[in-house]
Amino acid sequence: MDRNQDTELVEEGEAAEHVGVIGRKASRGLRWSLLGNMVLRGGSFVMGLILVRLIDPDDFGIYAVALAATQFVMTIKDIGIIAATVQWRGKLEDMAPTATVLSFFSAVLLYGLFYVGAPMFSELAGSSHATPVVRILTAVILVEAVTAVRAAALLRRFEQDKLTKAILSGFVVNAAVAITLAVNGAGAYSFAWGQLSAAVVTGVIIFVSANVPLKLGYDRAIGAQLLRFGLPSAAGTGLEALLLNVGFVIVGAVHGEEANGYYLLAFNVSSWVPGLIGTAIRYVSIPSFSRLAENDADSLSLGVQRSVPLLVSAILPISVVMAALAHPLIAFLYEPRWDQAAGVLRFLGVLMIVRMVTMFAFDILTGQGAAKATMWMNLGTGIALVPAVYAGTQLDGIRGAAIGHLTAATLVGLPLAALALRRAGVRLGPIFPALVRPLVGGVVSCAVTVLVSYLVDHGPLVELIVAGGAGILIYVLIVVPGAVLKDLGGKVGDLIPGRSR
Repeated sequence: MDRNQDTELVEEGEAAEHVGVIGRKASRGLRWSLLGNMVLRGGSFVMGLILVRLIDPDDFGIYAVALAATQFVMTIKDIGIIAATVQWRGKLEDMAPTATVLSFFSAVLLYGLFYVGAPMFSELAGSSHATPVVRILTAVILVEAVTAVRAAALLRRFEQDKLTKAILSGFVVNAAVAITLAVNGAGAYSFAWGQLSAAVVTGVIIFVSANVPLKLGYDRAIGAQLLRFGLPSAAGTGLEALLLNVGFVIVGAVHGEEANGYYLLAFNVSSWVPGLIGTAIRYVSIPSFSRLAENDADSLSLGVQRSVPLLVSAILPISVVMAALAHPLIAFLYEPRWDQAAGVLRFLGVLMIVRMVTMFAFDILTGQGAAKATMWMNLGTGIALVPAVYAGTQLDGIRGAAIGHLTAATLVGLPLAALALRRAGVRLGPIFPALVRPLVGGVVSCAVTVLVSYLVDHGPLVELIVAGGAGILIYVLIVVPGAVLKDLGGKVGDLIPGRSR
């Protein structure tokens, strides 16, 4: 073995070691993020079950319009300062004063624009009643502008435990305010005031727990560096939010508030997994890939090659069951008046996989500092997505909107994400063979789930348990290696009382 080969082996070993160190830190952060998201999504699910019985589909449609506006402004409110802070290569205390000033200034300016433009936006989305709700809900960005750098500091240090506790505290307040207002007939305002109250509580806790002194100042060199990364990043995340919420605007404009309410319910159900797993991953993926990118390209590529197949393998069976059993799922969880959402959920359940993969690609590029690539990736997807959703809505209502969204995201969004990653130096070749088994398992699982659901006719709950259970079991048997299943079976067997060892 010559010297060059020795050097390559040493470099590969160092890359693997660096991946391991970052992986351990990220794993701890991910555990906290997953725990927090499980509690948060579970609580949100229960709160949604309560509110859906107190609020009409029209009010849900009004909220959908306000939510679309809020999610857009939330992603661009800090002009990319949070992402820039997470991947900042220098000392945090050097850039924090400048970052805080930029974040607050951009949020105030943006809120002023949306306050004035709320009537036009609401009319465009086919819901003039949404104007005051938009103004209340978008005020959340004023609160979070003050805490943006502090939240980024927690992410940067992998202190997801503190961030999780702050978010959960805010949710408790959100639930109490929203349900109380809904019981008293506040309609869509229940959501708006609940989320604004939660933002205040969460913001106070983050501000205190981050332990970053509040200093205001502006350094031109630091500001320029932050903006060079932040502005393209904000454009990319803003486009990402647009891609997720364009359906609400188009459906509302074409079919009105009631149809938008059904679409929102289906979208919320399809977002359970991205909200639970995807949000938790996002809390650690950007800082993780940022630290890996600091080392070398091999570390980053290795991290991506390990994580993407695991991500797809974990979410694919859930997507299959959600899409195949959309009608019994909606029938069991919600009242019969919401059944129109099931036809939409069939396609949004599949879209969930594409969403999570492209979100992950976005995080990889952001962590690497390739903010412009995220902008062009989402811009290209958006150019295809808007006409696809509009055409689908015209042809087949809210179901057509979901089909158009899925088509554009799959045929345009995924290839653009892969192209952006390759141009950023990430080697994708080893990923594709690792995806074969999960994809085969998904196809077979879907066929089994549909077949069993036709054979079972004892109510939605029984259909979900029997057909869904059969589909997931088949998927596990196909995808999970036999050695892993055997080892797991042995560990379970050891828990049985009286079994000899």
